[in-house]
Amino acid sequence: MSTETKENVGTEEHADHHEMGFWGKYVFSRDHKAIGMQFMMTALFMLFIGGGLALTLRMRLAAGESGEFMGMDMKQFGGETYNVLFSMHATVMIFFVIIPFLVGAFGNFVVPLHIGARDMAFPFLNGLSYWIMPLAGIVMFGGVLLEGVDAGLKSGAFASGGWTSYPPLSQIAGYGQTLWCVSLIIVGTSSIMGAVNYVTTIIKMRAPGMTFGRMSLTVWSVFVTAILVLFGTPVLTSVLIMLILDRHAGTTFFTNDGQPLLYQHLFWFYSHPAVYIMILPAMGMASDVISVFARKPIFGYKAMAAAMAGIAGLGFIVWGHHMFQSGMNPYLGTYFMIATMFIALPSAVKSFNWLGTLWRGNIHFTTPMLNALGFVSMFIIGGLSGIFMAATTVDLMIHDTYFIVAHIHYVLFGGSLFGVFAGITYWFPKMFGRMFSETLGKIHFILTFVAFNCTFFPMHVVGAAGLPRRYAAYIGDGASTTWAHLQPYQEFMTYSAIVLGLAQVLFLIAVIYSAIWGEKAGRNPWKANTLEWTLDSPPPHGNFHPDIPTVYRGPYEYNSDLVEEDYLPQDRNLETADAGSAGEVEGSSGEGTA
Repeated sequence: MSTETKENVGTEEHADHHEMGFWGKYVFSRDHKAIGMQFMMTALFMLFIGGGLALTLRMRLAAGESGEFMGMDMKQFGGETYNVLFSMHATVMIFFVIIPFLVGAFGNFVVPLHIGARDMAFPFLNGLSYWIMPLAGIVMFGGVLLEGVDAGLKSGAFASGGWTSYPPLSQIAGYGQTLWCVSLIIVGTSSIMGAVNYVTTIIKMRAPGMTFGRMSLTVWSVFVTAILVLFGTPVLTSVLIMLILDRHAGTTFFTNDGQPLLYQHLFWFYSHPAVYIMILPAMGMASDVISVFARKPIFGYKAMAAAMAGIAGLGFIVWGHHMFQSGMNPYLGTYFMIATMFIALPSAVKSFNWLGTLWRGNIHFTTPMLNALGFVSMFIIGGLSGIFMAATTVDLMIHDTYFIVAHIHYVLFGGSLFGVFAGITYWFPKMFGRMFSETLGKIHFILTFVAFNCTFFPMHVVGAAGLPRRYAAYIGDGASTTWAHLQPYQEFMTYSAIVLGLAQVLFLIAVIYSAIWGEKAGRNPWKANTLEWTLDSPPPHGNFHPDIPTVYRGPYEYNSDLVEEDYLPQDRNLETADAGSAGEVEGSSGEGTA
């Protein structure tokens, strides 16, 4: 395909950059940047809903035998209500926070800017992919609208089968389980719309000279993630439709003399790759941030991109390690164990390459860098705990304990959300035209990092002691006294979780304060090389005017011998007389610049 053709693919709708009104610019926008920020704000809102559910869970656990915690009666949150709380908490955080943040928000905002495109390939489809997400949230919490919270909890208006919703439990649950299925079908549809856009945009709309070998690792991560979504999400959609038919049409896929294990196989065939959907974009963003603030080229660029592809491929052949307790044939279990061990290899490649990038670098401990380092360290801990679960015999002992809860939170909070915080603070100048407050950002990081580890690391200890998960109380109310000696851990983890929640309130305050009163940002406050930093902050509608840039090199040319500066932008042509004018910093500001 010629350069002219590539530039024009998918750009017909952007040829006329007329003045847009408020609704067209900020609400029903087709601009990828506005849509990305809509995803970000929605995910941030849902983060506090999911976090509120989590704090309620933890306070119920800390209440113990008395049922009181900090003067509040927590007994009402036991029994079936507790099942609703942990089911809705996990569902919200996975499908309405992490995936919209990493795929919807950053995928939309960053990808066209990084590859030199004016917008996504299909702008209308892109806007639609966002606007069906609030619809999914309304359906998920439909019980609140129909009956209110108290009546809804008593009538089964909310899902209560965990985020996995295994049958036959999900067959006998109230109508809220059907709302849960319909909501996730809508979420999956949104994800597929976005994935089609990402794959098409990255393949067909790259700027001249932007080969696959010159794409940033953020773009690579979104590209691989989009392929995972396209292959995996239709399986989840199918299994949810079958579950609805079992519940309401009398079919026998999983229940009514059907095969409950079939549900588990189909669910995890999607949901294990979904773990990488929730972590791969964070890996790409952390790679970019670490390279920028270590002022070094990324160590092993090709190996990093190949590791992402390897993780994606292996992710589809290891789903059975979630089912070691299901009575699996020992030979089949051995296969899944070995395959799971292998998937640790590309993750190890990425971890060592991050360390290699940091080694002897000129490191700037900015807020984005601190969060990226937090991501790496927490992801390594989560990955190491995952190796225990890969061993069949060990997993049989720890599968239903708090050790699993610790593992998933180290990967998906310590990993994914620290990656989100790194991405928000790194691209904040480009999003809002102002610098993120370094003081508030660093306080937020320290509080979050310490409180997170105080909340979730003790779960390894109580899990190794055998404490089972998904119980509302372990002492009193007829519960066994076997776990009474571990109650102080529950109280300590709960107080830590409260601090963790308050730290996120500080982050919200920092976002609002910085967006309104933060120091104005120039085009390139970080002195980075990727194409978005050649644009105004924030970039105009259509991004690149009047011409699409030409790319001459990769995104990680730091400390190059070709120029006096310690960075060399991708679009800077060293062969022209005015080399050095492109990519110059205009009004550079903010802490942490080199």
